[in-house]
Amino acid sequence: MKAGITELSETRRRLDVEIPAADVDAAIDRLTRRRRGRARVPGFRPGKVPLHVVRQRFKEDILRDAAGDLVPAAVENAIQEHGLSTVDAPDVREISIDEGRPLTFHALFEVMPAIAELDYDALTLRRRPVTADAGAEERALEQLRLRASRVVPVTDRPIETGDIATIDLTRTAAGGDGRTSGYEEPLQRTRIELGADGNPPGMDAELAGLSVGDSKTFELSYPVDCLPAELAGRRVTHTVTVREHHRRLLPDVDDAFAKSVGNFDSIEALKSGLAGDLRRAAELEARRGVRRDLLRQLASRLTVEVPDALVAREIARRLEQVAASMARQGMDPRTANIDWDALREEQRAAALEAVRAAVALDEVVRREDVSVGDEDIEQEVARLAERLGQTPAAVRARLESDDGLAQMAAAMRREKAIDLLLSRATIVTA
Repeated sequence: MKAGITELSETRRRLDVEIPAADVDAAIDRLTRRRRGRARVPGFRPGKVPLHVVRQRFKEDILRDAAGDLVPAAVENAIQEHGLSTVDAPDVREISIDEGRPLTFHALFEVMPAIAELDYDALTLRRRPVTADAGAEERALEQLRLRASRVVPVTDRPIETGDIATIDLTRTAAGGDGRTSGYEEPLQRTRIELGADGNPPGMDAELAGLSVGDSKTFELSYPVDCLPAELAGRRVTHTVTVREHHRRLLPDVDDAFAKSVGNFDSIEALKSGLAGDLRRAAELEARRGVRRDLLRQLASRLTVEVPDALVAREIARRLEQVAASMARQGMDPRTANIDWDALREEQRAAALEAVRAAVALDEVVRREDVSVGDEDIEQEVARLAERLGQTPAAVRARLESDDGLAQMAAAMRREKAIDLLLSRATIVTA
């Protein structure tokens, strides 16, 4: 077999292969004999069809099967002989095969780039100062009051801001604009709290003043970035009937309230605890900011190109996260009014930076001989099992079935490399 590799770029390679005619004919002969046993040809008994008849009658199928046998092995052998490791499956093209002639084809594939230089020893990272948010403690306290609140029926007045209306709601939108189809969504006993941030613009004003038993039809215009996505940028007709009317009773901010929401003896202790939680959250976000700065700088210092396949894989992962988030909210990503091609392009720059950072981290792992041991893996599996509520053995078995342990080890090595770089970096608070 003849095989030649052509370097198209830092990451792209072309493999040209020629398999001798003798090997091709041997494969054709072997497959012809195999097909003879099951060939059904008028005028011949099963298994007794002459080989030349089988070869003529089923030539295209036999040639396709011969290529299927010879090409993958040739690609693998050629890549191994040249000491290369592909990022993704090679793209095989222009297969030419016939009796008495060499089989020829070429394949395009990507490899990881060779990194000659990567300066990561003189990193100066920015850490944002942790400052107190004067209103954060009060907002957190109000959230606790909201969670501890109770609702009571209202019978002596119409609905007003702050009340909770339970309604039967039907939303409809006409199609035919060239972009969207018709839409209709009946919702039974939907609760809407007037004044809540997530309410559609104009909904509160339309419900205010209604009472239990009242019905009303009105139109609202939805913003282009709203959920559900099917309604984004559309004018929607709403038909509502009020079924229940409640108001929320918030607990007083006193020692009894503090004791009811946690292990606090007084409201002062609760406020002190909230302040501590907020301070720790701010510290955590500051550390995450330093980490993000580190990854951005690593990505910018990588001077080689990265494989397109890795970028495409990262974009796909991000889109899967979007689709999963939509599904959790009860929306079908397949029918949502989303331009997935545009969203894919929007993610490209961030995905490219993430891949460049990961490639740079892997180079740090190699140069610094960063490793993880079996004990590290076992501890990580145990932590994952605890989060999932499963046994470590079950989690390990699932990871082993789809190369998950190798991916986990790679991620752990990258995290160790990040810790190493942070320990060497100059961190400036500004």
